[in-house]
Amino acid sequence: MEAFTDGVVAIIITIMVLELKVPENGSLAALSASVPILLAYVLSFINVGLYWNNHHHLMHAAEEVDGRVLWANLFLLFWLSLVPFVIRWLDESGFAPMATAAYGVVLGMAAIGYALTERAIIAVNGRNSALARAVGRDRKGIISVLLYVIAVPLAFFVQWLSIAIYVLVILLWLVPDRRIERELTG
Repeated sequence: MEAFTDGVVAIIITIMVLELKVPENGSLAALSASVPILLAYVLSFINVGLYWNNHHHLMHAAEEVDGRVLWANLFLLFWLSLVPFVIRWLDESGFAPMATAAYGVVLGMAAIGYALTERAIIAVNGRNSALARAVGRDRKGIISVLLYVIAVPLAFFVQWLSIAIYVLVILLWLVPDRRIERELTG
């Protein structure tokens, strides 16, 4: 499962970069016109990278996986695979409210997919497993989903604030989550 996820994430990142349009010419003005989509790419790359990094730790804490874990992981990967689509939509719509909201829906659903994967691993490995002890109530995960729930409707009124919330979620996770590592190393 870890190798499959690694492969899918690598493909997602590759598609994201291939979707970027090259500036029309060699001028600074043409390059500066690409800055918003480049920033969306950076935001998305970091998001996908954070999922990959945390998924790696998740798999090291899992002693067993079952069908529920596999399906929950596929649910996560489905939503991550839509990231290149919403980046392109953001670009082609000029960061329209619907595209900005859709970006948040995709990221929020990926957060739910990660939480479902985490919970499925805990269910198969037990409430006293290393993962269960490490994540506890998973406040960071709950806060992330709540922030997406706030940001998505906000995109229809104040897009920049919605995007700022998406960045806030990244900042919440940018500092590596050491809970699982600490639990595994004792």
